Amino acid sequence: MLFILVFLVFFSVGGITSSAAGSKFIIVNKANNQLAYYENSHLKRVFKVGTGRTPSLTPEGTFKIVNKIVNRPYYTENIPGGDPRNPLGNRWLGLNARGTWGTTYAIHGNNNPSSIGYYVSSGCIRMYDNDVEWLFSQVPTNTTVIITTSGKSFDSIAIAYGLIGSGNNNNGSTPGPSTGTILKKGSRGSEVQVLQRKLTSLGYSTKGVDGIFGANTDQAVRQFQKARHLAVDGIVGPATKKALGI
Repeated sequence: MLFILVFLVFFSVGGITSSAAGSKFIIVNKANNQLAYYENSHLKRVFKVGTGRTPSLTPEGTFKIVNKIVNRPYYTENIPGGDPRNPLGNRWLGLNARGTWGTTYAIHGNNNPSSIGYYVSSGCIRMYDNDVEWLFSQVPTNTTVIITTSGKSFDSIAIAYGLIGSGNNNNGSTPGPSTGTILKKGSRGSEVQVLQRKLTSLGYSTKGVDGIFGANTDQAVRQFQKARHLAVDGIVGPATKKALGI
């Protein structure tokens, strides 16, 4: 009888975990350093985060949370978990990125709140301690995490990845940079930064992410267009934006 009860409890818990993971997901947009938390196809909360110092440091793609650790030690400098000097903060959500299994890349807290919102890390996604503590309490292991660089809204990204249907659009509740603008040499602003980070992440260096569409960005655009068999004109219009995914 005891064995049957244990068996039922074990599989009930496993079923709940699987179901919860399936109804929840996270999107990290490196273009604006924001993290979105979705539950049951609806955007619940958006947080400011810190990501890699260069575009290639924080991996892009579809990942899973494979471990959850409270007060993870910082092994590199032998700093115990919970120590105020620990740069990993109070919560660690490990990701299965680039052949690792929650040991190298993660969404985690940080002991330097002034770094949040900037390109500062060696690859992990930094959050304020109180924010990651809340997120930690919401998501189980096996939760999907999308990391991308995009000028689209979070809902548009979620639709593109098949995580929600087009009918579940949250009416633009979290606006992203406009994607209707044509970018070309001389353009300036946040959309140019999105373009520069995306090109750099794809291997077409713009020699910096400064929001100024100069000669280096023009050259990177033309190289990308040539590789994708697009019109090589240095103008980032609808076709080039679609190919870039921005």
